[in-house]
Amino acid sequence: MNFRFSDLWDWRGTVGRGKYLTIGFVLFALKHNLDRIVAATYFNRRWTVFNYWLFPEASSVELTPFDYQKFYATLLLIALPFIWTGVVLTLRRLRSSGLPLWLVLVFFVPFVNLLFFILLGVLPPRASDAGVRGQVSGGLKRFLDRVIPRGSFGSATFGVVIVTLLTVAATVWSVNGLGNYGWGLFVGLPFCVGLASVLVYGYHQSRTLGSCLLVSLLSIALTCVAIMAFAIEGVICLFMAAPLGAMFALFGGFMGYLIQHRAPDFPGSPRTYTTHAFAAVLLALPALMLLENSVRIQSPLRAVRTSVLIDAPPERVWPKLVAFAELPPPHERLFKTGIAYPIRAEIQGYGVGAIRHCVFSTGAFVEPIEVWDEPRLLKFGVTAQPPIMDEMSPYAHLSPPHLNNYLKSRRGQFSLTPLAGGRRTLLEGTTWYENNFWPGVYWNRWSDYIIGHIHGRVLDHIKNLAEK
Repeated sequence: MNFRFSDLWDWRGTVGRGKYLTIGFVLFALKHNLDRIVAATYFNRRWTVFNYWLFPEASSVELTPFDYQKFYATLLLIALPFIWTGVVLTLRRLRSSGLPLWLVLVFFVPFVNLLFFILLGVLPPRASDAGVRGQVSGGLKRFLDRVIPRGSFGSATFGVVIVTLLTVAATVWSVNGLGNYGWGLFVGLPFCVGLASVLVYGYHQSRTLGSCLLVSLLSIALTCVAIMAFAIEGVICLFMAAPLGAMFALFGGFMGYLIQHRAPDFPGSPRTYTTHAFAAVLLALPALMLLENSVRIQSPLRAVRTSVLIDAPPERVWPKLVAFAELPPPHERLFKTGIAYPIRAEIQGYGVGAIRHCVFSTGAFVEPIEVWDEPRLLKFGVTAQPPIMDEMSPYAHLSPPHLNNYLKSRRGQFSLTPLAGGRRTLLEGTTWYENNFWPGVYWNRWSDYIIGHIHGRVLDHIKNLAEK
């Protein structure tokens, strides 16, 4: 492996597997340590490997707009030369392995790019390479040669079933073993489901793009059915995860199609080319899931605000929000799926230090009062909370780990603003919470939506009570 400084900026030509992985690892280590030093020294922030996969949003309350812009602008400036080198090396490696150059865009897809780099690091070059024919994965290749059917239907069925079983095992390990609902589970696993099932399907013979995508979708669908059948998860959580899982399974299936479609150009056996990719997936995903679990990123604090206009003065609204009578049964479809919904509010004591209990369908939130500014502001913490839902499942009392302490309410408040000379009131409810599902950019949409509907149910009830 001969290194030249022009390898860092020249996009022409090709690059071998060893040089690609070595330069990539060294540059990533250098960049990560630069980012970590800058974050700690100048911004007093902790920076880990998985922070590259976080997307701070406007509703996150940990950063002011100025801090957000300054911090990430600094990291972007540091990253620019590394991005250029990563892109040119990936272009040259794609050219060497015979894959389309536009796949360089995967360089910018979080988590999947790590699996992509590993794939590029194991796929052999198209050009003649002495000794390739007898290299890695010989035992695995012989095993796959024997067990994978040669027919289209048989290979598709075998790929879907085997990948589903492996995926269910990986899901149980991630959820119950590691207690992790993260990138590996919701992004890496679906991608590998689509990729691996298509690699098995096209092992003996190149298949069409349409049939490869169909196999990848069938694999993720059967995985969902198996997860529900084995009482690992319920219907609603699978429904929420389905769009994300289907998208990455299709992407993985497309990658699998490209790999098996290019395999005949490989100078050795085409099946050896595919075996390299299959072996890489089998080993890489568990390692990345372990890495993610070891880091344990702290979720950013988010805020959801909802308001309602009430035709009553603040003095009349105040007692209705401190404690309120039982709400009518919910008519919203969301709450008929098992998502916890508010029923009534009770309070013990008066003023700061009083304990408010907001009773939900699954239990009660315990909310010690921190600010009692009658009739303008009621602010409270949250010291205990019930499960976030009753899972819809064929099995009674299904209780996966995510029902407790993965969506954490931290504090809340009601603020009352008098309008129209004190005859009307703008009532705003706010909840601050943490969401320990990743990727946050996807799961936060669901949690914001659910909390917003909970707010709406409570605020509308207070409005009706006050206006009567």
